[in-house]
Amino acid sequence: MSWEDKPANYAKVIELLAQEAIPPGSLVLLPEMFATGFTMNAPLIAEKIGGETEQFLARIAHEHSSFVLGGVVVRGQDGHARNQAIVFSPEGCEVARYSKMQPFTLGGESVNYAAGAQVVTFQCNDFLVAPFICYDLRFPELFRIAAWQRPHLYTVIASWPEARISHWVKLLQARAIENQAYVAAVNRIGSDPKLNHTGRSLIVSPQGDILSDADDRECLISAEIHLQTLTRYRQDLPFLDDMRPEYVRRKT
Repeated sequence: MSWEDKPANYAKVIELLAQEAIPPGSLVLLPEMFATGFTMNAPLIAEKIGGETEQFLARIAHEHSSFVLGGVVVRGQDGHARNQAIVFSPEGCEVARYSKMQPFTLGGESVNYAAGAQVVTFQCNDFLVAPFICYDLRFPELFRIAAWQRPHLYTVIASWPEARISHWVKLLQARAIENQAYVAAVNRIGSDPKLNHTGRSLIVSPQGDILSDADDRECLISAEIHLQTLTRYRQDLPFLDDMRPEYVRRKT
């Protein structure tokens, strides 16, 4: 990413997506705050709803006939900026908007960005998808709240630092295993003014197996995921049916 340079980052996304043919109907993930980097300069980068970054996401979704999910900073009508994951359909229409529920306090995010209040799911072809953002990954209770709706796929977009990259991998595998779902996670690479990032974008199976791994490369990774296989796995091992609601605060 180019630091706080939206045009340069839009151009980088276009360049990467042009490297291989994307099958129509795919789900394309871009990192947290992909257009700016993980900056606390909300007054500079925050956009109104429907702003230029959302318009860019809608355009590439339409151009590639795919669902596109990317990280955008939006200022709401209440004046507060929010770190969001926004999804557009192959027709270029908004289908979901999730606000990060766990701002990263250590990095100053909880001071500069308002926390989201609820989990979100959306339909992507036959898959029900639950999006999350970076630091959310350390809070399994958020994923468990979503699990009541039985999403088939969890997505995590991130700016996760190199110093804790081993945690990133292990936590993604844990979220997949405990929720019996696929997990697709995209993390940025490169340096910002404070941290270095080494990627490890991953696609993980419901059993915790890594299906695709970007390692520390700037690249496009992909995997096919299969609803029938997941459905059969959940039927054979119906662990989710034993969740006890008294131990989970439900938010829908």
